[in-house]
Amino acid sequence: MTRAHSLPPFVVAALVAVTLPSTANAQASGSSSSSSSGSSSSSTSSQPPATSATTVLTPEAIRTLAETHVLLSAVHDSADARAAQAKNKTKDAQTELAEQKRTAIAQALQSKGYKADDFQRLRFVVSTNGEYRAQFDSVVAKLTGAPIPGRVAAAVVPGFVPAAQLPSGLVGTHIGHITTSYVDTPDKAGLLVVAFAEAQVASQHATLATRNTTDLAAMQMHAGHVLHALDPAIVKTGPGKGFGLRKAAGGVAQHIELAAKEPTASGNVKIHATHIAGAARATLVRMDQAVSLANQIRSATEAKAAAGLLSQLVSVCNQLLNGADTNADGRVDWGNGEGGLQQAQEHVTLMLAGEKK
Repeated sequence: MTRAHSLPPFVVAALVAVTLPSTANAQASGSSSSSSSGSSSSSTSSQPPATSATTVLTPEAIRTLAETHVLLSAVHDSADARAAQAKNKTKDAQTELAEQKRTAIAQALQSKGYKADDFQRLRFVVSTNGEYRAQFDSVVAKLTGAPIPGRVAAAVVPGFVPAAQLPSGLVGTHIGHITTSYVDTPDKAGLLVVAFAEAQVASQHATLATRNTTDLAAMQMHAGHVLHALDPAIVKTGPGKGFGLRKAAGGVAQHIELAAKEPTASGNVKIHATHIAGAARATLVRMDQAVSLANQIRSATEAKAAAGLLSQLVSVCNQLLNGADTNADGRVDWGNGEGGLQQAQEHVTLMLAGEKK
């Protein structure tokens, strides 16, 4: 008597990762039980039906199909990885592995209640039906953690606003220079977007400088990186964008005030322009403090002297982004020298929301 093949270890591992529903649940709704009372026992072990242009698939059938797809993908990936190993490069090894792969695929399909032809026909139905495909992709995304095809959410970029959300005319043009695109910036990004990017680099390298407070050279290197992000006229090379927070934040204040001066600017734009410009200029004042501290660190002749300035540099660089509650009233405002880039962005959002009313 021939013994049935056992599932290879890589198939077993894949099965563990994929929930196994009952075979009955995997049926398409077109596979109703037999009209005769004597056929009830066979209906529970029947295979997914042959498909047609009018095949109707239940959510449970689509889920089973998606689980089978994930299972087969795991079988293929594992088998292909084994075939790529140097020890398996001989012709005999490749032939043996190919046979093992075919056996594993057949056994995986059987474990989910499918024959190969049935599975392929149902996959075709799903691929040609938008509603079924959306359900299928959603299940696959939940099982694997991969994004749904065609639905990858764009990363949120601090300071960015799509052009479609801007007011019309020259008011919108100047606001767009802040939030959307500006001709002189790296990648033609908005000035506020660049300001956030440069401030984040400065904050990051101020923190990196604290990792080894006995290494003067390392602290001075990171202080130079801070300076490059703040003002590349001081340090020409480094990890920043090469534009500098000084020009970016100054540009934010300049262009929001130009927007407010346009004859068509609303009262809403004029009010929030004051707030945005105020926060941007407070950021510039704080930036000058960071420049002074970084320069002192670069001029230090002893590690102890440089290390003593790092906590102040870290604090000030963080405030470039988040502002500071200088009057201890429990909140960070755009005015009174408290505002940072975050407060500027908040008032851009409020301004644009006001324009939609």
